[in-house]
Amino acid sequence: MRLLLIALISLLNNFAWAEEPWGTVDLQAAKPMHDKACTSCHIRMYGGDGSKMYTREGRVLSDKLELMQRVAACNSQVNSGWFPEDEGNVAAWLNKHYYHFTK
Repeated sequence: MRLLLIALISLLNNFAWAEEPWGTVDLQAAKPMHDKACTSCHIRMYGGDGSKMYTREGRVLSDKLELMQRVAACNSQVNSGWFPEDEGNVAAWLNKHYYHFTK
């Protein structure tokens, strides 16, 4: 019975991950992290304040999971040293302010 309960809890945790790939977030912590690690690269690529990275026509991200994967890849590329929960914070912040993905 105990193993069945553990298996059920594990399945529910996986379902929650599928709903929100970034889990519980701290949106207030995300913006300073984004500004410190992301903005300079985006300015080099697109000029201005770098936000065109998120608003340009033909952007390639189409859902929350792809956004989470892109943030993780950028974290690795610029060696910002973020933990997965930090990546989740930034991905959720980007979604709230730019992408507005529902799935």
